[in-house]
Amino acid sequence: MHGEPSTVEVPTTQTEPDDFDAFWADTIAQTRSLPLDLTITPLPTRLTQIDVFDVSFRGFGGTPVRAWLRVPHDAVEPLPGLVQFFGYGNGRGHALRDLRWASAGYAHLVVDARGQGHGDTDDDHADGGPSAGGFLTRGIRSPYEYYYRRVYADAVRAVDALRAIDLVDPSRVGTVGASQGGGIALAIAGLVPDISVAIVQAPFLCELDRAATLSSEHPYALLTQYFADRRGDTAVALDTLRYFDGVNHAKRATAPALLSTGLLDGVAPPQTVLPAFTAYGGEKHVVLWPYNGHEAGGDLDEENALEFAATHLLANAPAAADSLR
Repeated sequence: MHGEPSTVEVPTTQTEPDDFDAFWADTIAQTRSLPLDLTITPLPTRLTQIDVFDVSFRGFGGTPVRAWLRVPHDAVEPLPGLVQFFGYGNGRGHALRDLRWASAGYAHLVVDARGQGHGDTDDDHADGGPSAGGFLTRGIRSPYEYYYRRVYADAVRAVDALRAIDLVDPSRVGTVGASQGGGIALAIAGLVPDISVAIVQAPFLCELDRAATLSSEHPYALLTQYFADRRGDTAVALDTLRYFDGVNHAKRATAPALLSTGLLDGVAPPQTVLPAFTAYGGEKHVVLWPYNGHEAGGDLDEENALEFAATHLLANAPAAADSLR
């Protein structure tokens, strides 16, 4: 495994609301009470080894959520699958973005973060309350209105959608993501307890009670700005964030997990990532990159991810994956 495997543990300062589990059970039940309305449309491309499909399904509040599905060309066996969200400000992007996972034999579902750039899914349930100019503070005065309630519910529904596809083995589905996508991957691991693997790279959305004091960079700077401008809202906003903190979701996760962090990361500082690793409830591994920032291990992180996924999702994983067990 590339990088510096570690067992370092850092306790969290975050607390959880008494109704955390009830809040999320109710949110997911409401979301799943609506028809999935899954559509899968072939997308013509010049690729010869990978097939691409334009996917839509119903997320939180019935909003149509868009995604790309990429699979090995003419695959006929039930495939392992991975759900992925990208970093802050990004949607599903271009149809040919990141072909790595399909090339490695997975059904790869790349999902819009509603309302974010390079995507096709609107955030049509925004409450219009005060924010500091970004998604991180949208609806922050109430957990019921907070932006990431909708995104996390969409993410759970994305797992449902991938499992509903005939080409996919529903017992071999995991999640992968970096930065915001890493934070969403942690949430999925906690909210969908029977997923098979979680790969979490330089995750955002962890240790949110301290993040604004540990990072002065965007997007945590949006929290700093909000707290500075609306001093009277700080307590209620911090209470909202407890429902969405990756630390609290990690406590409930049981799937084998691979985390990574750059020790010079100013966007998602390691002081926010390592408490999530410490709290994680299942088998867990963390890789440290002492001289790297938010890119963490970059391409070497991706190699680690491929090996870790093979160990847990492929029936005949190569011997190279043994070091990750």
